Amino acid sequence: MSTFVIDGEDFEADRLKEFEGALSLLAESDCPLVVEISLVDEEEIQTLNRTYRNCDRVTDVLSFPAMDGIKNEVLRAAEHPFETDEEGRLFLGSIAICTARAKEQAEEYGHSYERELYYLAVHGVLHCLGYDHEEENDKKEMRTREEEVMQKLHLTREEE
Repeated sequence: MSTFVIDGEDFEADRLKEFEGALSLLAESDCPLVVEISLVDEEEIQTLNRTYRNCDRVTDVLSFPAMDGIKNEVLRAAEHPFETDEEGRLFLGSIAICTARAKEQAEEYGHSYERELYYLAVHGVLHCLGYDHEEENDKKEMRTREEEVMQKLHLTREEE
């Protein structure tokens, strides 16, 4: 298990600590792991999507991993000196979440905005840890990991 640090001003402080604790299920490391999360509008996420993915449309979440090939690896600061900050924290990447899409999807799926927001954040963190959902087996694995964290946050589908 790892200590996660979320760099983002858009989350309630108490809930953020709980979220960081729940994320500890996802990786093992010898140092704190940092993820930057920004909540953005539709225009900004479309610009990011166009610029970095050559896809000119609004999406719900984009992840920008700092490292490749780290899925299921024990993360050690000494092995990633360029991604480790002066405090010894390992930077995993950045995530942008479109709040408008999160609100639309929450309504569409019949659950709270909070659940959708945290689900998208977990999804983004998993991408920063090397998970993907292109193949069916990978998708299944990623969904299982997402639900583990969501259960720890008490934001499961059944409880909505």
